[in-house]
Amino acid sequence: MPGRFKIVSMSPLPESFVEALLAPYKSEIPGELVVVSVHGKPRDEVLRELSDADVVIGDHTFSMRVDAEMCKGMRKVKLLQQPSTGYDHIDVEACAENGVPVANAGGANSVSVAEYTIMAALALLKRLLYAHAATVKGEWPQWRLMDLGTFDLQDKTWGIVGMGRIGREVARRLKPFGVRTIYYDKVRREGLEQELGVEYRSLPRLLRESDIVSIHVPLTSETRGMIGERELRMMKPTAILINPSRGEIVDEKALARAVAEKWIMGAAVDVYSVEPPPKDHPLLEVARGGEANLILTPHIAGANTDARTRIIQFSIANIVRVLKGGQPEGLVNSPKSRG
Repeated sequence: MPGRFKIVSMSPLPESFVEALLAPYKSEIPGELVVVSVHGKPRDEVLRELSDADVVIGDHTFSMRVDAEMCKGMRKVKLLQQPSTGYDHIDVEACAENGVPVANAGGANSVSVAEYTIMAALALLKRLLYAHAATVKGEWPQWRLMDLGTFDLQDKTWGIVGMGRIGREVARRLKPFGVRTIYYDKVRREGLEQELGVEYRSLPRLLRESDIVSIHVPLTSETRGMIGERELRMMKPTAILINPSRGEIVDEKALARAVAEKWIMGAAVDVYSVEPPPKDHPLLEVARGGEANLILTPHIAGANTDARTRIIQFSIANIVRVLKGGQPEGLVNSPKSRG
C-alpha cells in the first residue's frame, strides 16, 4: 500500500506553492504528499509538526533557526533540505548527532556570485557609481575622475580568499582579463592550481600583493572577523575589497574607516552582520558622503532569478530523490545511523 510522506516547510512559502513544485513528481513518489508550513508558528507547534516529518525544508530567509532541540525532535526526518547556499542558522552538528542529513544548494548560485564579484571590481576600478551620479546631476566629472584615478583590470593581481565553488568560478572568469590570480584557502588545492592558473599565498601575503581581494569563505568560528583593521592596513592604498560572502567575516567599522580614510581605494559589500543594516550603519554613512568608492547592495549577489531557479530545481529534485529511497546530494554533514 502507498505510504504518506509529510514535508514540513520552514520557509515563508505558501503550502500551495511547495505542492505545485512537487506536483510534476507525484507519479514517481510511492505515497501521498502532505505539505505543512510552520514559518512564523509558535515553537511548540513547530516541534509538534517536526516530530513526524519525513522531510524538512529549511528557511531561506534564515529567520527560523534549527537548534539542537529541533534536531532531536526530527525522529523520522530523512532530509533537511536548505534551499540556499548558506546554512548558518542550522545546527548541523546536532542534526548529524541525531541522524538528520542536511543538504544545501551549494553550487546553484556559484556563477551568479562570481559574475557579481567581477562586475563589482570593474565598477570600482572605473569609479562607475560616482561617474554616473555626477553626470546625472548635470556635472561633467571627467577631469575629477582623472584626478581620482580610474584603472584597468588587465595586469592587476587578484587575490581570492576561499577556493571553494565560488572562488573557482571567479578564477575561471578572470582568465580572459589577463590578471594574475592568487588565492588563500585553509586547505591548499594544488590540483586546481595548474587547471585555473592560480598561485597559493598565505593570507597576509595575499593581502599585501593583491590589487583586488574578493572573499568567498563560509562563516565559521575560524572565519568570523577574518578581515579586521590589521588585515585592511596590510592592503595597498590602491586596492579594493569585495565581500559577497557573509558580513561577519569583515569588521564593518574598520572597513568603513578604511574606505573613508583611504587606507584602500574602495569596497563592494553585499552582506552585513545585521540584515537589513540599520540606517546608522557605518558603511551607509560613508556611502552617503558622496565621493567614496563604495558599492553597497542588499544581499543579491547569489539571489538573482537564474540562481533562484537553479536552487529550487536542485532542492525539489533532492527531496524527490530521498522520498523515492535514494541518497541525498549536497550534504553538509555526516549523520549518524539511527540503527
